[in-house]
Amino acid sequence: MAIKITDECINCGACEPECPNNAIYEGAQEWRFSEGTGLKGNVVTKNGSFEADEAQEPVDYDVFYIVTDKCTECMGFHEEPQCAEVCPVDCCVPDEENVESEKELYAKKDFLHLD
Repeated sequence: MAIKITDECINCGACEPECPNNAIYEGAQEWRFSEGTGLKGNVVTKNGSFEADEAQEPVDYDVFYIVTDKCTECMGFHEEPQCAEVCPVDCCVPDEENVESEKELYAKKDFLHLD
């Protein structure tokens, strides 16, 4: 499953540079599928169709957030989700509303980083 950041986040930013998919953004910041990935042009995910370079609405306005469509739990990069490893207040937790199998997470990783 994807990881989410709870409202206990203290906005320290320790998690953001650790994400190999660039799926973590500061609250109120727009995000793009193309940022930190190999995606270009039209991108089709289970949540819809988007232009890779098109700015997307922030997921949260108050604290850092993780874009579910870009989170792979660090599969293929690290043994554990790095955001959770570095978070000083343990607010990076599994997102029970976005459960994905290991196979699905590896497929997402390959999709995000096709060259």
